[in-house]
Amino acid sequence: MPVVDPVKGVSRIASIAELSEKSKRKAIVILNQAKETGMVADKDPMRIAAAALYLACISTGEVKSQKEISIASGVTEVTIRNRCAGLRQMLKDE
Repeated sequence: MPVVDPVKGVSRIASIAELSEKSKRKAIVILNQAKETGMVADKDPMRIAAAALYLACISTGEVKSQKEISIASGVTEVTIRNRCAGLRQMLKDE
């Protein structure tokens, strides 16, 4: 079964949550770094995309809650927090 690219989920979630283009681009950068480190393998693409968008919002100063991104993506807030922790660790290590 082919692996779905989480970058494809970013646009969909961002448009539903009404996020800026700047946050969307930042999320794609985060996801590309995660792909390089192999962190995306065996993970649900929508979960990773939602977490990357949340981190991108924090990074760009855009105010969106985990709940808003959770509703837009169909991913629970707890899952977003858990995936964010992994992504933060990966970003800190680089």
